[in-house]
Amino acid sequence: MTDTTQQPANAGAAGTILLLDDDHFLLDMYSMKFMQKGFTVEACQSTAEALVALRGGVKPSAILFDIVMPGEDGFSFLSSVKGEKLAESAALIALTNQSNDQDRLQLEKLGTDAYVVKASMIPSEVVEMAIKEIAKKKK
Repeated sequence: MTDTTQQPANAGAAGTILLLDDDHFLLDMYSMKFMQKGFTVEACQSTAEALVALRGGVKPSAILFDIVMPGEDGFSFLSSVKGEKLAESAALIALTNQSNDQDRLQLEKLGTDAYVVKASMIPSEVVEMAIKEIAKKKK
C-alpha cells in the first residue's frame, strides 16, 4: 500500500482512490497524479492486497484496476468486490492494456463504470475521467 507520509497537506480532501496494478511504475505515477488532485491513494499490487484494504475499512471514491494480474485477475477482483458489497458507492474503472470487446462486455455485466485502455489516454486524462465518474456516483 502507499506510504501515506508522502501525501500532500490537502490529501483526502477529494476522497480516496484505490489503485490496483501489478506494475509498480504505473502505481507510482497514477498515485502521484491523484495526490496532486487532493486524493488519498491506496496502491495495491495484487488483488489479495486490494481486498484486504477494502475488507479493512478503506472506503474509496473510485477503484481503478487492471484486468491482467498475477494470481487473481481483475474479473475475479470485481466479482469479490460486488459479491461482498465492498465499496458499493465507488466508481469502478478498468484501467488495462486489453482492448478486447469481450472483456469490456464482461466487465460491464459485472458493474464496471468505465473501461480505459492505458495507451489511449495520458495519466492526467485518466484522472479527470475518474473524477467525472466519481461525480456521477454522487448524484
